[in-house]
Amino acid sequence: MTEQMVEDNEFGDDGPSLIGKGTWLDRVAKEVLDREKKLGRPLSNIRVESGLGASGIPHIGSVGDAARAYGVKLAFEEAGFNSELIAYSDDMDALRKVPAGLPSWLSNDIARPVSEIKDPFGDCHSSYGGHMSSLLLDALDKLRLKYTFQSGYRSYKDGLLVQQINLILKNAQLIGEQIEQLTGQKKYLETLPYFPQCSNCHRLNVAHAYKYDPDEMKVYYKCSGDEIGKKWVEGCGNEGAADIRKGEGKLSWKVEFAARWAAFDIRFEAHGKELTDSVKINDWICDNVLDFPHPHHVIYELFQDKGGKKISKSVGNLVTTEKWLSLASPQSLLLVYFKRIIGARNISEEDIPAYMDEFDYLEDMYFGKAKESNKMKEARQKGVYYYSNLRKPPTAPSQHVSYRLLVELASIAPNENSVDYVAKRLMDYRAIKQIDENVKQRIRYALNWSHEFTLTQERVEMSSKEKEAILDLASKIETLKDPQIIQTVIFDIAREHSIEPPAFFGLLYRILLGLKRGPRLGPYTSDVGPAKIAQKLKDVASST
Repeated sequence: MTEQMVEDNEFGDDGPSLIGKGTWLDRVAKEVLDREKKLGRPLSNIRVESGLGASGIPHIGSVGDAARAYGVKLAFEEAGFNSELIAYSDDMDALRKVPAGLPSWLSNDIARPVSEIKDPFGDCHSSYGGHMSSLLLDALDKLRLKYTFQSGYRSYKDGLLVQQINLILKNAQLIGEQIEQLTGQKKYLETLPYFPQCSNCHRLNVAHAYKYDPDEMKVYYKCSGDEIGKKWVEGCGNEGAADIRKGEGKLSWKVEFAARWAAFDIRFEAHGKELTDSVKINDWICDNVLDFPHPHHVIYELFQDKGGKKISKSVGNLVTTEKWLSLASPQSLLLVYFKRIIGARNISEEDIPAYMDEFDYLEDMYFGKAKESNKMKEARQKGVYYYSNLRKPPTAPSQHVSYRLLVELASIAPNENSVDYVAKRLMDYRAIKQIDENVKQRIRYALNWSHEFTLTQERVEMSSKEKEAILDLASKIETLKDPQIIQTVIFDIAREHSIEPPAFFGLLYRILLGLKRGPRLGPYTSDVGPAKIAQKLKDVASST
């Protein structure tokens, strides 16, 4: 496993008394509620927000922004308050670069709003932005998250942000000075924090906005060019005026968050560590320009790939939600988001067996089949399970079959009737009592996973006596075929080396499956192949 089975979150083991279900979601919800009560704002519907990027293929990081916000929404509801997730798509943004894997002709559309670019995947959606937004919303639907969708493009075109844009532009000089003070950036002392859409070339970000007329509500500009995606994009030279009431442009990110928070009455939004400076500026604008107390925030670090690089749309090292959910349950992905908020994590599809087995452990904890000596920690673990089931946990635990065992069986299953093959073996091993749809679905996940990945062998510490016993067993079973004889040989080897049989079987399970317990080893060894099992035992014993 890449992480310990269930990690502590921000509450220490001897920390404060239990809040709600004891998770970081409950703590954040309480912080928001305490703050809102001091502010005296109504709590009839507490809105949380997630910004959905519409410029590239969504991945578990971008979906995680919404999932974390949804988790806090669940905690509000657990505390007895109505709450709503606003899924805000940044589909008015300009395309800054062509993401990896997308057609090169998109380079001709650099700086155009993504909602005005042709769908590169065909005619299934009205635009590039529409397609990308739909992929994100589909991921939220598959995770069974409820949300209210808000298109940024429509927000501008329908005039939903006009009041906020007007106040921001009227206070542009003050905001520019604050941006310089907070970040050292002087850009907005010389230009307005608004990107007009050039009426001639229809591009954003290339027109220099130099004057705002509050009476006409128009921004005057010259299309002179700018650096976009670390490359200079030449302007067309056109001069004109953009009407903010008609959505003929958009706010800079340095100020846009504040506008939509105020417009949609947002009380909470999490954000990535890389946006900290932008959020500070937007918080200041909310408080001092828009007369709207800024939302409460928590900061998370971005997921990284196994090489330690940020998961990125443009680089193309994505772990997509669609892919994850073809290999594992929705609850396993929600567990990734809900188990903790702080700290960076390397993640890939290869971690799925660990998360699937961890979720089973949490279910055992929830239903009292596993215990934790620290009651605060146990409560948190139950809380994470509860929220990963979206506050609707099952009434009884499911049949647990280790994902690692399923993958091992999937790797030897025939191409035809593979689900039935694995299910029958599980029955033969007495690993399950009956074949139900849950077991079949888990088998399908494991079959899909085994087609692309292989399990890594975890290091197993053992004494010299145990090594001798393992090597002795390997030499004696590699030519055997009968499952019962293999089972008997295992018992005999344990006794010959003065090892208690339960301890010896436990050692074999750790070596072969990375588990404390498992199936009947005679039939399992016969199915996988005695020679293959013998070689694995030799390799592990020789490497320790």
